[in-house]
Amino acid sequence: MKPIVQISLDLTNIDEALETAALAMRAGVDWLEAGTPLILAEGLHGVRALRKAFPHTPIVADLKTMDGGYLEAEMMAKAGATHVVVMARAHAETIKCVVKAGADFGCKVMGDNMVCPDMVEGAKFLEDLGCDYVIHHIGYDERRGIAAAGHRMPSPMDQLREVVNAVKIPVQAVGGLSLEQAIQCPQYGAPLVVLGAPLTIDADSFKTADGNLESSLRLICEAVHAQTVVR
Repeated sequence: MKPIVQISLDLTNIDEALETAALAMRAGVDWLEAGTPLILAEGLHGVRALRKAFPHTPIVADLKTMDGGYLEAEMMAKAGATHVVVMARAHAETIKCVVKAGADFGCKVMGDNMVCPDMVEGAKFLEDLGCDYVIHHIGYDERRGIAAAGHRMPSPMDQLREVVNAVKIPVQAVGGLSLEQAIQCPQYGAPLVVLGAPLTIDADSFKTADGNLESSLRLICEAVHAQTVVR
């Protein structure tokens, strides 16, 4: 799989999400993500607006589904999402329901291993249940809380190679990565590079980061797309 750049629109209103998405597409981003803050603020309306504005672009709906899996996936697929996210910590039956909905409505399923006691086993569990991708994820609150207590902040890079080696499906790493680390992900065998809070979005206010975002994104996309995924 060739490297893919995905921007997470971790924003709270449709207008700013559309503006940032347009900028990202001009810069060479491949996939758009309706981030959890946008899903919470705008729901299906946000996904529909992205689909209308970008009719041919893959759109990830970061639902973080824990229950009611079939209905959540169905609703987002019908609104225009091409990918939905279910949590490994959900019941196996929920993950199966999301996978079934994905098959029924032509939507790919991304399984998120956040807060799994064993991140590698969590990834294998998701693959075994039929997910199309693994999101290897260290959570926002987890990272910040551990750092605030004076301990080393955990990073997806800590076990990324092990997760990649444990599954056959594509992996993306999310959670507190620096720009340099995000760009390096294909070298760890993870072809899906995600840019979002705090890389291109202000993590505290959930607004577009200051500076020339389009120029920065273009350089990032060029650096990622020039790589070969090493597995």
